[in-house]
Amino acid sequence: MSQPVFLGIDLGASRTKVAILDSSKNLIGRAVQNSGTNYTRTAEVCLEAALAMAGAGMDDIVAGIGTGYGRSNVPFVGDTKTEIACHGKGCFHYFPHAISIIDIGGQDNKIIKLSDAGLRTEFKMNRKCAAGTGAFLEEMSLRLNIPLEAMNDQAKQSTEMVKLGSYCTVFSGTEVLENIRNGKKVEDIVKGLFFSVIKRVLEMDSLSENVVMTGGVVAHNPYLVSMAEEIIGRSIHVPPYPQFSGAIGAALFAMNHR
Repeated sequence: MSQPVFLGIDLGASRTKVAILDSSKNLIGRAVQNSGTNYTRTAEVCLEAALAMAGAGMDDIVAGIGTGYGRSNVPFVGDTKTEIACHGKGCFHYFPHAISIIDIGGQDNKIIKLSDAGLRTEFKMNRKCAAGTGAFLEEMSLRLNIPLEAMNDQAKQSTEMVKLGSYCTVFSGTEVLENIRNGKKVEDIVKGLFFSVIKRVLEMDSLSENVVMTGGVVAHNPYLVSMAEEIIGRSIHVPPYPQFSGAIGAALFAMNHR
């Protein structure tokens, strides 16, 4: 039995995420994969997978919104919204009060502040440097010769964190090699890398009492949240599907776009 569904596509520089919501705002279908070089085709493949998961077809889509770096490459959505607006909408859906959102993405970091009404009051974005992003961790995993997905467990095992002096991806890579040469443990270096990511983001702006962390980097490296909590001295909220916050926000906007 088909049902009306709403589509959100977050086409990021690194990953493409698709979210399918039912009319009660439940996430019933989702898909993610590397964005690659053909953004339109990647969006189509993710849409097919998300619709299959939702048990829905193209004819069931009432409305769709695109967001993210490649949003102009998605011809089958009705409109587009900025990633700032969609990340805010997606996070406020789960935490409907004044919040500071920390989004750690593949290519940039964002801090978005929302009021009790869900209105954006301020935002900061780092696009100038890869340090502190998913791309930074991907580069460092290559330097350490360990899979990216293994970094979270490595950091958790650390007993003596190696603090890195540089935020620059290039210089950090040199530091990593020097620490390896000096006999430092991989897990202690990885924890130091995680610490530099969190410190970099937290220095972007002040935070309100209620903090939400989101993004693919957070989804795959939850230990980053624990480290951030330790630094700021309070609990941090994480939505159920942190990598899909932008796509969910886009789908929520689609509900008001009929």
